[in-house]
Amino acid sequence: MSAKTRYDSLASQRSQFLNIAEEAGKLTIPYLIRGEEEFMQGAKNLSTPWQSVGAKGVVTLAAKLQLALVPVNTSFFKLQVNDGMLGQVEPQVKTELDLSFAKIERTIMDSISASDDRVVIHQALKHLVVAGNALVFMGKEGLKLFPLHRYVLERDGNGNVIEIVTKEKISKKLLPDFEEELNVQDESEHNDNVDVYTHVRRDNNRFLWHQEVNDKIIPKSISKAPLDANPWLPLRFNTVDGEPYGRGRVEEFMGDLKSLEALSQAITEGSAAAAKVVFVVSPSSTTKPATLAAAGNGAIVQGRPDDIGVVQVGKQADFATAYQMIQTLEKRLSEAFLILSVRQSERTTAEEVRMTQMELEQQLGGLFSVLTTEFLVPYLNRKLSVFQKTGEIPRLPKGIVQPTIVAGVNALGRGQDRESLGQFLTTISQTMGPEATQKFINPEEVIKRLAVAQGIDILNLVRGMQEVQQEQQAAIQQEQSVELQKAQMGSPMMDPSKNPALGGQQGGEGQPIPPTEG
Repeated sequence: MSAKTRYDSLASQRSQFLNIAEEAGKLTIPYLIRGEEEFMQGAKNLSTPWQSVGAKGVVTLAAKLQLALVPVNTSFFKLQVNDGMLGQVEPQVKTELDLSFAKIERTIMDSISASDDRVVIHQALKHLVVAGNALVFMGKEGLKLFPLHRYVLERDGNGNVIEIVTKEKISKKLLPDFEEELNVQDESEHNDNVDVYTHVRRDNNRFLWHQEVNDKIIPKSISKAPLDANPWLPLRFNTVDGEPYGRGRVEEFMGDLKSLEALSQAITEGSAAAAKVVFVVSPSSTTKPATLAAAGNGAIVQGRPDDIGVVQVGKQADFATAYQMIQTLEKRLSEAFLILSVRQSERTTAEEVRMTQMELEQQLGGLFSVLTTEFLVPYLNRKLSVFQKTGEIPRLPKGIVQPTIVAGVNALGRGQDRESLGQFLTTISQTMGPEATQKFINPEEVIKRLAVAQGIDILNLVRGMQEVQQEQQAAIQQEQSVELQKAQMGSPMMDPSKNPALGGQQGGEGQPIPPTEG
């Protein structure tokens, strides 16, 4: 079966998800999701929403997810030794391993920072928030994003991908081997683009893929990759059992967005109508409409004021009701898309802002739990596999060195541990006094747990209790030696007038004693 036939066959399962995604895009960012063939040559004029709350929410949530999944100043993963496989490791060896692992982590993070991976990841997250689906291909030249209207897929009963077919428009000039056949088979002589299908399928513990044009395989397009280093990453925002595609965040709040869209349109059009000024003149009035229209500012015109009026809408109460409903909807949507909304007052404290921010961040746990497993883990495995093949990092023995994700949900868990530990220490200090904290709390363990919660490596950074005690003992011994020296200097043994041994060295009043004759 050709890739085109398979694409058309699987497109029927995607139609309902694509329709919902397109409707969600119209309420938020219309250019993200388009119809089946509407991405060709910009064939359709995009509508403009009457409100910008949806677009702001999508951009804000995508940015928060990106910073949580792929942080800028720190690594989102950590390499560590599996103690169960390697056994007990000497401290010196473990220190050297940690330093080597840190160098490998910096190498990969520097490569990510130098590439456009974060740009593509941000675009993919926006597609996930709106459409709930996105396909990312990790090629040699960087990441490539496929929106929902450009790929189809099939999953097994456990949700694992077993087949993917993508469709894209490529210029004929990029396919010189097919130029003659394309010119013959193309119905339109002026069409410079051709449909290229990429067929990806799972074969046991590996993925195979190739590209086709007019049901013929493109030379040198056949490739393969192991299952744990698959470059094709089909992402979902929310998973539903039995459905091959995911559901987006916008779909969950489609009702509020539709209501806000309708009310915003009504308020905008009603305000424009209310702002229009129209004068009416009584038919029996001596003042002519032309005279009134030609009168300048401050002019004197003959007539009666009762004969002249202004058309008024008289819908202020209705506008107020609609405006209040708009504010309620905006508040609900801001909370849904994690937009920080600080209470406007003269005494808004920093603690209140911090608690609001923490409450919003805690909602992220359920939002990107799927992304942590479906994006971060395959993304890291592919990066490690490519870097080991190119020789930029050494080979990592399987089963002994294991990468661990420290971003996403794990980062939120560490943040919660930090808050709980801080509250615990504060409670002890307030209820039992600072002396109880110094007496019962182990400071070394507190420092270690805070460092783990912050994601900071304390290797050669924090001194251990043994080293601190040794320095304290050395300081005490030095102080004792100084005190002993001072005490000896003030003792009678050190006084020349009382110690004959010292007196023999000096005369009275500190004068030297002349030598005696033999």
